[in-house]
Amino acid sequence: MMGGDERYGALVLGIGNVLWADEGFGVRCIEHLLAHWQLPDAVLAMDGGTQGLYLLPYVQQADRLLVFDAVDFGDRPGTLRVAVGDEVPRFLGAHKMSLHQAGFQEVLFAAEMTNAFPRAVVLVGVQPAELEDYGGSLTPAVKAQVPVAVESGLAWLRRWGFHPTPRTLPDAPLPFDPALALVPYEAGRPSPDAACRFGDERFLGFAMRRG
Repeated sequence: MMGGDERYGALVLGIGNVLWADEGFGVRCIEHLLAHWQLPDAVLAMDGGTQGLYLLPYVQQADRLLVFDAVDFGDRPGTLRVAVGDEVPRFLGAHKMSLHQAGFQEVLFAAEMTNAFPRAVVLVGVQPAELEDYGGSLTPAVKAQVPVAVESGLAWLRRWGFHPTPRTLPDAPLPFDPALALVPYEAGRPSPDAACRFGDERFLGFAMRRG
């Protein structure tokens, strides 16, 4: 991973939380991208999660920024939309669905205020169908858009002069714990009847005992 004062041609970020259903769309796009494509050295792909301002140094060091995220565009669930330039912070702020979007808006604002805003910014977003299913995976409509979104992102990378190549090696590096990869994550899910779907039951039990 790059850091310090080293710059890179493009930063590809997937932001969101895989533990809350369609909130994990951006992270799953990064997983799919790295599983199928080898990126040039000048391109850094990251699971941005919900890190907010911790992402600022990476954004400041990028000439171009490509973001995958679940965004409330007001569209039908599963609808894919691309926002470019000034549209990106506007869409992220129009209907905030979670704290990570407010945090990433602050990242973009801080990058602009420090004269370190990327030359180009693109958001590939999907309209979520479900955000309140704790421990749930992507809904079918949103999951179907992951490869479509990645193809859209690849087209932007090529437009910017970067040319990812199809991955031939079976083991792709993951930007997170392998246990959170989509296949093992879905395989390890308890049934809806057995699972707590509105929060971490360990914390909830502690809170109820204290109450």
